[in-house]
Amino acid sequence: MSAGPPRPERFTRAFRLRHAREFQAVYTTRHRRESGPLLLYGMPNGLRNPRIGLSVSRKVGGAVTRNRIKRRLRDSFRRLKVDLDEPFDYVVVVRPHRSTPRIDYDRHMRSAMEKVLASWSGKTRSS
Repeated sequence: MSAGPPRPERFTRAFRLRHAREFQAVYTTRHRRESGPLLLYGMPNGLRNPRIGLSVSRKVGGAVTRNRIKRRLRDSFRRLKVDLDEPFDYVVVVRPHRSTPRIDYDRHMRSAMEKVLASWSGKTRSS
């Protein structure tokens, strides 16, 4: 089995933010956009692929609700990452909200990611 690039349909460790320092690096850029119940922070990561970290507090709901939301967000990211040209780190903060269908999470995630990418590229061009 070769150790080539991760397959796009899988959500492997290469696509996850796993350490507090990685989350903190994204938070400190203060570069964020929101869409619906999602607040998305983003920054370029210098790698070959995008990565995501999820922050879902107990205010959102019980363990079952939080895990369902995280599953839906990971699934949305797994499908969206093949369309993302830019290797960015994203941290998704979920605000309390009523349960929504998977398609809404897809729409909100795509919208917030596009806003972050567009505003970041505009920021780097003017700098």
